[in-house]
Amino acid sequence: MTLGDLIGRAAMTAGIPVSYVPSKGMAQRGGFVKVEIRLGYDNAGPRVPEGGADVVVAMERSESLKGVCLVRSNGRFILYDHVWPPTGVMLEEDDYPLREAVLKALTNASNDVLALNPDDRPTFNGRPVAANIFTLGAVLNTPILRELIDPRVMQEVLLQRWPKSSEANGCAFRAGLDTGQTAPLGSSPDRELRLREM
Repeated sequence: MTLGDLIGRAAMTAGIPVSYVPSKGMAQRGGFVKVEIRLGYDNAGPRVPEGGADVVVAMERSESLKGVCLVRSNGRFILYDHVWPPTGVMLEEDDYPLREAVLKALTNASNDVLALNPDDRPTFNGRPVAANIFTLGAVLNTPILRELIDPRVMQEVLLQRWPKSSEANGCAFRAGLDTGQTAPLGSSPDRELRLREM
């Protein structure tokens, strides 16, 4: 939710029309939380249709499977590969999906998948930086988003939102930007699957 809110704020700061649709569901009980964002002038409505998202971001491994149906085949799927077993798994009633199976599902849906390893987050003053801000940096380095939102605008939004954490958030955001560097979306003429792991 925070990641989506920050993207929306940065887009408005840049003068880009924004449609922001959050869905919390039963989040307090481990339910699915989703934010749909449309940027720019678009008469197609606020919701993102199946197979219509240029970028899908998932902050948990098993939850990423719920976003597979949304991403375009030439879009980007960014997975922050955190594992948070749902209640059914903790009660040993359900199985948690294997990492290999999840990555296969993502690469079957998108030809540009970036998997971020939580253990590879940098540290600031001896503590790992915020996962969502680190992921936000990787998201902002998606070519289609970088054309719309200058990373400097996002850094200003972060400063306004959390002035006391500006150094730590700046560290997290810049590290994510560096991590998210890849070739433009859909640049491979043969649509070769590309999975980057960081």
